[in-house]
Amino acid sequence: MNKEIILIGDKVLIEPDEGEGKTDAGLYLPQNVKEKEKIQSGKIIKTGPGYPVPDPSILDQEPWVKNSKSKYFPLQAKEGDYCIFLKDQAVEIEFEKKHYVVIPHSSILLLIRDKELTF
Repeated sequence: MNKEIILIGDKVLIEPDEGEGKTDAGLYLPQNVKEKEKIQSGKIIKTGPGYPVPDPSILDQEPWVKNSKSKYFPLQAKEGDYCIFLKDQAVEIEFEKKHYVVIPHSSILLLIRDKELTF
């Protein structure tokens, strides 16, 4: 049975950089030093649909009538982007023996994306 992660709203699934804990000068940092860092980086694996936007036509309907069309304001982050995010707002999960973090979109500080070529 195949399983998939479905993200809700503005959530982003990231495969964090593990890193060796080694500085540019070649020094190895102890684990407690790495844990004190406030930011982390990683690759965006999947994003939620975005921020929910209320549909004004629902206001004219009776409250018990279901509206199957949900509308969302899309997120700026996309699958494949590399990002730097606030580590303290990340929730760590393990899915199919892989380590991920889930963060709200607002925790992303910056995105690095390959430029799209247009002809």
